[in-house]
Amino acid sequence: MIKKLADFLNDQEKHFLKGGKLERLYPLYEAGASFLFSVKETTKSSVHIRDSLDTKRFMTMVLIALTPCILFGVYNSGYQAHKAVGLSLDLIPILLTGAKLVLPLILVSYAVGGTIELIFALIRRHEINEGFLVTGILYPLTLPATLPLWQAAVGIAFGVIVGKEVFGGSGRNFLNPALTARAFVFFTYPAYISGEIWTSILKGKDQIVDGWSGATALAVAAAAEAPMKSSEALSNAGFTLNDSFIGLIPGSIGETSVPLILFGAIFLIITGVGSWRTMLGCLLGATLMTLILNLFGGSSAYPFLGLSPVWQLSIGSFAFATVFMATDPVSSPSLEISRFIYGCLIGVIGIIIRVINPAYPEGWMLAILLMNVFAPLIDHVVISLKMEKRIPNVV
Repeated sequence: MIKKLADFLNDQEKHFLKGGKLERLYPLYEAGASFLFSVKETTKSSVHIRDSLDTKRFMTMVLIALTPCILFGVYNSGYQAHKAVGLSLDLIPILLTGAKLVLPLILVSYAVGGTIELIFALIRRHEINEGFLVTGILYPLTLPATLPLWQAAVGIAFGVIVGKEVFGGSGRNFLNPALTARAFVFFTYPAYISGEIWTSILKGKDQIVDGWSGATALAVAAAAEAPMKSSEALSNAGFTLNDSFIGLIPGSIGETSVPLILFGAIFLIITGVGSWRTMLGCLLGATLMTLILNLFGGSSAYPFLGLSPVWQLSIGSFAFATVFMATDPVSSPSLEISRFIYGCLIGVIGIIIRVINPAYPEGWMLAILLMNVFAPLIDHVVISLKMEKRIPNVV
């Protein structure tokens, strides 16, 4: 059966090649054929490099690493919605509710973003790149389950067009498209992606919800006022370090569970897809900056300065951003040393934005986008320093 399908696709290929009657639809044919089977392209010169990890498989590895976060995001979205109104906390009802909240956002992301990718591919007459398989799922995982679908559609459209296609498409973009889309939604529709809108409230005709607050742990910690410590404010609001680490708290769909994100990190490192240097740099930079701010936390009127590294690394989107966003191979530096420096700067800047900026108790999205801009400069500086240390040739 598989061989017959492969033979059929090979027979139809001539109609989509240059001069064929379906030439303009070649991107569609190539996308379907490469999705089902390995590409047949080979180098033309006498030197060949054989590697099983092509772009399609590279992106597939990332999707596998993301799968636990997706499943937990579905569960947690349903769990928070049921918990808010006292509905059943049985597994099946929670999963059904979570699927109703999360799957539409994923479908909208793929439908709108994928259509834009197809349009640009047809106009430019080149293949549809598999990069959007990852962008299309990363973007909704950074959103609250309560975001209106039309806003999610506008965001992914902006991210794909402005964050990638205007620069020439996949491989030429210097900004992470998923984060570009997320940033656009945040600054364009702040009322829908900040504050206390992270939990979907399920209400019946005669059901009234009184006194429920869906604020995230970060919002609670940032709003703490002296003499109360941020850790005390979190405890009073019902947040425990254990739940925050596991991920059973309000937040973006795929960003709350640290253990599952760590599973993804290990998988990406073992397969060689994710840069452990970038991840380690983010961890060290964030921890160091948190410890420095802790020195001022005891005497400060702003308790958020004194929140410990364990809390800072367990709440918010630090883990998800470090593993799946900062390691984007296109928008991050190319050199190994540069990636470590790049990660350290993301960790430092992210904590500074999160803690010092009272209007935005999170910093990883902006920190990564900022360092995306400076990634080529980091590579340039590192190469320049290496060149200076080289021994000149003796003529």
